[in-house]
Amino acid sequence: MPAGRSGSARRAERRGRLRRTVLLSALLAALAVAAHRLGPREGDADGRGGAPPRPERVTSVPVGFTASSAAGRPQGEGRPLRWRVEVENGSGVDPDDAARAVEAVLGDRRGWTRDPANGFRLVGRGEPVDFTVRIATPATTDRLCEVVTPELVGEANCRAGHTVVVNLKRWQEGSPRFSGTPAEYRALIVNHEVGHELGHGHQTCPRPGAPAPAMMQQIKGLLGCTSNAWPYAADGTYLAGPPAP
Repeated sequence: MPAGRSGSARRAERRGRLRRTVLLSALLAALAVAAHRLGPREGDADGRGGAPPRPERVTSVPVGFTASSAAGRPQGEGRPLRWRVEVENGSGVDPDDAARAVEAVLGDRRGWTRDPANGFRLVGRGEPVDFTVRIATPATTDRLCEVVTPELVGEANCRAGHTVVVNLKRWQEGSPRFSGTPAEYRALIVNHEVGHELGHGHQTCPRPGAPAPAMMQQIKGLLGCTSNAWPYAADGTYLAGPPAP
């Protein structure tokens, strides 16, 4: 018999190699299953069973604004709140023209300066401000104002922090619910949102036929009142209504 391993030894070695191959295959399969379970899942969007869905990556598109450079003198008798206009790039609105339009509203004797406690001052670019008036496209306004009510999407204005956000559409077109020119509706936007900056809450119609308070959400309907952009009448009467529910 030739020297070397016996046939039984060679068969045992082959069985050992086969067993190791089977065990290695099983191990690789188990690792693949574990990786699948631990990895991100595309399904389960409704959260029922299994791992939660992978969050969608939101890519934010930066929105540019150009600040007004115009400056003005103090308006009103109170400590002047400093403010400036910023206009979304590409909107077609000149920042300085818009700043002068807002300044005219704030300085009107039917506006908030009728109260001797109030005052405003338009400041130039780069100076510190107490609040900012931003004129933004409807889509940007919805993001800044976090608009979720379907009928208000693309339509609303708001105050976000110390920023008065003016919807470009409303600035240019006015509102179909407001009986007046776009310029008058701009006055309502400014007076309403700056009213919030001054600490005023929402009000509602005091009685049918009365002027709607400037702090009423007139975009939602007048409830029998007539359209009005100003917090005060020409004779100095404060045009108020009961607090909105």
